[in-house]
Amino acid sequence: MPVFTRSRQLPDLRDPKDTGNTGNTGDTGDTEESGGAARESGGATRESGGATRDAGNSTEESEKAAAGPEGGPRSFRDRVAHRRAWRTRHPRAARTVWWTATVLSVVLVLGAVLLPNRVFALRPDRFLRLPGEVVVGAVVLLALPRRPRVAVAALTGVFLGALTVLNLLDMGFVEYLGRDFNLVLDWELLDDAQSYVADSMGRGTALAATAGVFLLVVLVCAVLALATVRLAGLLARHPQRATRATLVSGTVWITCSVLGLQYAGLPVASAGVADTLTSEAKRVRDTLRDEAAFAAEARTDTFGGTPPAQLVPGLRGKDVIFTFIESYGRVAIENPVTAPGVDSTLDASTEALAKAGFRARSGWLTSATFGGSSWLGHSTALSGLWVDTQQRYRTVMASDHLSLTKAFQKTGAWDTVGIMPGVQKGWPEAAFYGLDTVYDAFRLGYRGPKFSWSTMPDQYALEAFQRLEHGRDRDRPLMAEIILTSSHQPWAPIPQMVGWDELGDGSVFEGIQKAGKDAADVIDDSAASRREYGRSIEYSVTALTQWLERYGTDDTVLVFLGDHQPIARVSGNDAGRDVPVSIVAKDPDVLDKIADWGWTEGLKPAQDAPVWKMSSFRDRFLLAYGSTPHPGTS
Repeated sequence: MPVFTRSRQLPDLRDPKDTGNTGNTGDTGDTEESGGAARESGGATRESGGATRDAGNSTEESEKAAAGPEGGPRSFRDRVAHRRAWRTRHPRAARTVWWTATVLSVVLVLGAVLLPNRVFALRPDRFLRLPGEVVVGAVVLLALPRRPRVAVAALTGVFLGALTVLNLLDMGFVEYLGRDFNLVLDWELLDDAQSYVADSMGRGTALAATAGVFLLVVLVCAVLALATVRLAGLLARHPQRATRATLVSGTVWITCSVLGLQYAGLPVASAGVADTLTSEAKRVRDTLRDEAAFAAEARTDTFGGTPPAQLVPGLRGKDVIFTFIESYGRVAIENPVTAPGVDSTLDASTEALAKAGFRARSGWLTSATFGGSSWLGHSTALSGLWVDTQQRYRTVMASDHLSLTKAFQKTGAWDTVGIMPGVQKGWPEAAFYGLDTVYDAFRLGYRGPKFSWSTMPDQYALEAFQRLEHGRDRDRPLMAEIILTSSHQPWAPIPQMVGWDELGDGSVFEGIQKAGKDAADVIDDSAASRREYGRSIEYSVTALTQWLERYGTDDTVLVFLGDHQPIARVSGNDAGRDVPVSIVAKDPDVLDKIADWGWTEGLKPAQDAPVWKMSSFRDRFLLAYGSTPHPGTS
């Protein structure tokens, strides 16, 4: 009788002559049958041994298969076999990897769902809540077949990645600009952020940071997609337990929501993702509506039809200088860290100016921006419109709305000049501000070092203004808009005052810049940032008031103010948007015209001095100095 193993047929050992005697039942046949049985038993034994060898070589065969034919590329099935073989050889390590990956997936998904959009809200108790979105997501994934489930899980992970990026953008914008990221308007500000990093810390650092941010965004989305797919597969492998857990979680969430249960002051039943989506949708809708409404507002102007002869007659013959000091906010005067130095500087400057015959009045304005976007503060103060977004800024700059500085140009009685050391490219805004001549960073003759973002020290910019314009003989008085930049973040290194006769082309600042602090040592340290911020304001105020004391005349009128508060790391998370504003003049009639404003005498406004919206300053100033309102449209 033939005997078969798994892979071959054993040979028949009977005599060939007997192959035809299959019907015999004699002793010979019995013996042969017994022998055949023995051979069959032996064959079975050999088959068993072969099976043992096959089992012993199974891992080796799997590895050979996984390697692909003749060392070729592995197929998907081969890779799966190889992975299973690794698990077989290292069960404990495989179990550890599985649990680690699963726990990390849970942490990443829950972390993305519960992540707040404020830095100060990053507390452990924020992540100890039950998110309703996860419960709903589990229900949906359990109801889907395999392929749709994987697709939906991957897309959900990418969505969570995008939501995480949005929350991080909100954190950054709140920290630096005091507001949330606007999905419609703020993308172009990311380019400004890159320029700021390049100017402050070098182009190489900016490029590396940009590449790092891009890779981080891709990595966050990819990792969350993989984590969500993994958890979806886990639900599918244990449908009964997953369904019970989802049902219990949903019941707990509804109960906590209805009862309003809280933990550490926060609702246990979280719906943060839904709230974020609702908030973003409302912000997008309001932004689109605001664009049309503000365009209509910008077309109407209280002084749009005022004849030139009826604009600022009370300042005829005066050199009027509007100066913005970067980041000069209320915190500089009132914060315990910065106030001692800044207040001392303001008091000393008030006294020095008084000896030179100047008097001052000061108050507060509430800026339209916070922490940055200085151009929004400049345009708000000078246009009389509330310019708090980039879209509003573009609308204003494209309009014929009368700016405060352009009112002087419109009269034909003043030469108008802009000193813009922070401008390093084309600046079409000069037409809106009515500036006949603009001196940007490249036209002021500076040959010294940059001070982080600031292209030149304020003292040099003011001396260049004196040399190029204010000190010249002219037929008409001068109106100037000056933007001082030495107090721009990151407040390192900070210039120091030198002799006015020693300024030259700015080379004198080489040693001062090299001896100053490194921006990287200040930018991430809140305490250091506050100290250096205070020092930068002291420097800017000193440079400006010394310039006035040195070069001011009986006909000089100086208006200077801050454009916004410094970033939250310096101002604090709950800081307002007030900035100081001062008017300084020798002619007593100039200050008498604003006597009814209730402003504080001197350069330091009192804590209870009047606070106005910055957008009201243009009209109040024009009215105080004799301008006649004639509403008009453009």
